[in-house]
Amino acid sequence: MRLYIKYMVSLRCKMMVKEELKKLGLNYIVLDLGMVDVLEDITEAQREQLGRNLLKSGLELMDDKKSILIEKIKNVIIEMIHYADEFPRVNYSDYISEKLDYDYTYLSGIFSEVKGITIQQFIILHKIEKVKEYLLYDELTLTEISYRLDYSSVAHLSNQFKKITGLAPSFYKQLNRKRRKNLEDI
Repeated sequence: MRLYIKYMVSLRCKMMVKEELKKLGLNYIVLDLGMVDVLEDITEAQREQLGRNLLKSGLELMDDKKSILIEKIKNVIIEMIHYADEFPRVNYSDYISEKLDYDYTYLSGIFSEVKGITIQQFIILHKIEKVKEYLLYDELTLTEISYRLDYSSVAHLSNQFKKITGLAPSFYKQLNRKRRKNLEDI
């Protein structure tokens, strides 16, 4: 039996779900971002208990088909940007469409309708979050970050970063260095 879980976007979330399944004596085959395949059928009482337990951790069991599809789209994007070893070198629309086995126009329409932003805007927001993470760790140059996240150039990355955050990447990096130095001085 497949269950879909909203807000399940990290390894920590997966560990929480694993723990809740264990508490209820439920075995799973696959546990992935936003989804778990439970080995056996679960009773309505177990489902309700699981739902209540997950809510305490900020997660939510889903039933609505649109919500499930939106979560799948978000999880594909989050996985692509934050967890993949290498960024796909194909068109995002093709990648998402292929991963979910739906026409991209359909996915895009539902996503925009429900979330109020386009899939492209969602991707950009997550790419900028990943850029912030890379800048925070201070291990890569902007050129390397630009390549890893499939930007056409450092200028393109910088323009997008400034548009979203209001800061140039180099200024953001300086702020983080100052914060770290201030913390070390305490």
